[in-house]
Amino acid sequence: MINFAKRLLIVATILFAACGAQTARASSAPADPCSLLPATAVSKAIGQTFGSPKKSVAPSPYANTVQGTDCTYNSSGNSSTLLFRVYFDPSAAEATGLFAKLKMFYSPSTPVPGVGDEAYSDRNQALHARKGNVRFYLELDSNSADSSKGAQLRTLAGLVAGQL
Repeated sequence: MINFAKRLLIVATILFAACGAQTARASSAPADPCSLLPATAVSKAIGQTFGSPKKSVAPSPYANTVQGTDCTYNSSGNSSTLLFRVYFDPSAAEATGLFAKLKMFYSPSTPVPGVGDEAYSDRNQALHARKGNVRFYLELDSNSADSSKGAQLRTLAGLVAGQL
């Protein structure tokens, strides 16, 4: 009976460790990071037609940190622009540290619950979020009312976080 209990404990420990290791895995950047936010999703959330994003390199925030990807979406008629900036850090710990460090530059900030591991909106209503080792930023330049802009960015941030 004791051998059976020991074996069961060993098997349970191995399963628990394997499941924990799987959730700790870092997200790796897709071939096209802009694919995390399709133009059709942007159009639906904002209520305007947006074209495919223009992709460019986002600068590293500090020396010896990763570069990111900027995805810039323009609405038809160029009345609105959405910037989606995304970084895939080597680890969740590094992303967490950078997220906290950068937050100081965007004060005052307002927490945005329910988006990734942590998120906030800055004084310009841009949304900053982190999920695991991924940090991303959404900024909408439009004629939208301030209250609807925040809701639109929360919707888009939820879509991105849901894929990570």
